Amino acid sequence: MMNRREFLVGASAALAGDNGFAEAAIVSELQNAARDAWLFALPLIEVAALRARPDPVSGQPSLVNSLSHARSLAGPMNRAVTTPNDDTLYSTAFVDTTTGPVRLEIPDYGKRYLSVQIMDMYTDNTFVLSPHTPGGAAGAWRLIPPHTEPRDARDLRLATPHAWLVVRILVNGPSDLAAVHAIQDRLKLDGVVAPPPLSKATRSADWPAYFAAAQELVNDDPPPFKVGRDALATVRETGSARDFSRAGYTREAAAAIDAGVAEAAAALRSVPMRAQFIDGWTYPRAALGKYGDNIVFRAIVALVGLGALIPAEAMYLRAAGDGLGLFNGDGLYRMSLFRPIPVDAFWSLTMYEAAEDGRFFLTENALNRYSIGDRTEGLSYGPNGLLDIWIGRSDPGGARTTNWLPAPKQGPFALTLRAYLPGPALLNGTYRLPPIIRA
Repeated sequence: MMNRREFLVGASAALAGDNGFAEAAIVSELQNAARDAWLFALPLIEVAALRARPDPVSGQPSLVNSLSHARSLAGPMNRAVTTPNDDTLYSTAFVDTTTGPVRLEIPDYGKRYLSVQIMDMYTDNTFVLSPHTPGGAAGAWRLIPPHTEPRDARDLRLATPHAWLVVRILVNGPSDLAAVHAIQDRLKLDGVVAPPPLSKATRSADWPAYFAAAQELVNDDPPPFKVGRDALATVRETGSARDFSRAGYTREAAAAIDAGVAEAAAALRSVPMRAQFIDGWTYPRAALGKYGDNIVFRAIVALVGLGALIPAEAMYLRAAGDGLGLFNGDGLYRMSLFRPIPVDAFWSLTMYEAAEDGRFFLTENALNRYSIGDRTEGLSYGPNGLLDIWIGRSDPGGARTTNWLPAPKQGPFALTLRAYLPGPALLNGTYRLPPIIRA
C-alpha cells in the first residue's frame, strides 16, 4: 500500500503534467505537511539559535560543555530568552555527548532553592535535579548519550546527543549575591570543550532556509518522538532536489508550502488567545515540559516561555488581564491575596512588557522593581495577613506605593506568577489565585 509520503512524491511529479487530481491532492496534503514540519522544527531552531549566540556574560563565542554564569539578576536589557525571571541567577550550558559522557558536579547549596534542568534539543525536560530529587541534587552526575546503558542512578541518559542545561539558584536580595556566586563557582561540567555548531536559520527565515537548517539539526539530534519528523521528510522528498530549494518544487507545490507555513504562524498567534482562564488565570497543562507528540503546544511554549520547567517543579500562571492575557488600561489594578500561596520554595508575580513579535520582557520603571513575591522586603500587609498588590503605570501614592508593581509607561503588558515547588493544593486545583481586577 502506498504511504502518504510516496503519494505526495508521485503527486508532485504528476503536477508537471498538469494533472488536476494530483494538483488538488498535493495542495491539501503538502500544505498540512508544511504546517506540521514548521511547528515541529520551531523549538529546535530556537534552541540552536540560542546555542550559537555569543556567551552573554563574556561576549566571547560560546562553547559546548562549558558553563556560563549570570552574575546579576535579569533586567530589561536581557532579551535573549522570553519571560525571564528576576528571582534566580542562571548558570547555563549546552552539552555535547557525541564524544563521550559529560560529568556534572553540583555543590552543596544548603536549604536554598536550586534546580538543574536538563532539556533535549526539542525542549522536553529529560531530567530536573532539585530538592525533589531522591537523595538530593548535590553530588556528581554523569550525562550519557542516548542508547548508552546507565551504570547506576547517577548516570543520566539524555534523549538527544546534545542537550540544554539550565541551573536556577534562588537569590534572597542583593546582599545574597556573593553567596550565590560562590555556589555557581563550585558547579562543574567536565567534557570536551568546543565551539557549537553554527545556527543557519531563525524562525523569521524563509522556508527553504528554515527547513534546510531544521533537517541538519534533526540529523544531529533525532527526535525521541515521531510527529513532525515525518512531515519534514515529506516536504523534503516532495521536491525534486530533496534539499528544500524552492526551484525543486513545482509552482503549485511551492504555493502549498507557502500556505502551510503561513497557517503554522497563524496558529501560534491564535492558539494562545484561546487559553482557558479560571478565575482570571491560566494554569499549566500537565504536559508542560514533557510535550510528547503535541507539536503545537511545544511550539507555543518555545515562543512565549522557552525552557519552561515541568509543573511539579514550577507552575507558571498567566493573568487574563483585559482579555487574551494582556493588560491595556492606564488605570490601577489590584490583586488581593487573602491566603498564602501554597509553595514549598517561593512565589513571585512578574511584570512584562509585550514585544511585537509575541515575546515578553522585563520593563524599565522608577523603582527598578520587576516582580513582587513572598520574599519582597517592606511589603505592607492588612488584617489577617491580607496582601494587596497594586499594579499600574503610575505610582498609586501613599501607603500603596510600598506594594506597587510598576507597569510599562505605554503599550500592552502581561503578568506571570511563578510558584516554585508548588504544594498539592496548587497542583490539584483546590487552591485558586484571586483575579486581578481594576481598582
